[in-house]
Amino acid sequence: MIENPLTGAISRRRLMISAGRGGVAMAAMTLVPGLVLADAASVGESMKALIGDAVPSDGRIELDLPQIAENGNTVPISITIDSPMTDEDYVKAVHVFAEGNPRPDVASFHFSPACGDASCSTRIRLAKTQNIVAVAEMSNGEVYMAKAEVKVTIGGCGG
Repeated sequence: MIENPLTGAISRRRLMISAGRGGVAMAAMTLVPGLVLADAASVGESMKALIGDAVPSDGRIELDLPQIAENGNTVPISITIDSPMTDEDYVKAVHVFAEGNPRPDVASFHFSPACGDASCSTRIRLAKTQNIVAVAEMSNGEVYMAKAEVKVTIGGCGG
């Protein structure tokens, strides 16, 4: 059927094209928020949500990350926190943040004195070259932070 200006009837082909364009537009609108990447400010907000108003100090955290990651899909990370891991003095949790991923919070690891060692390792996905931040919460309320930059040559999360 050809579009008739008097009756307003449209052809099936024109209807399908219009519906397809509308579907593509709706899909694009739902994907746009996912393309926004975190930054240092959003990492700060995520940190504040976890540790409150505590001010992180430097030290006690050793971050082992590659300086250059050939593939952002699998970047190895190891974190070691200097702690005696006794009932009186131990690491409660370590949180990992990425300043350039779609979401700033990457992982959280929880410990108890029974762990004996405050260390963890995993692989993370990085969208682009960015800073990785590790924050350790201690049993006595102290908070420590370490930061390292990883240069990503092939994108992971979004690149």
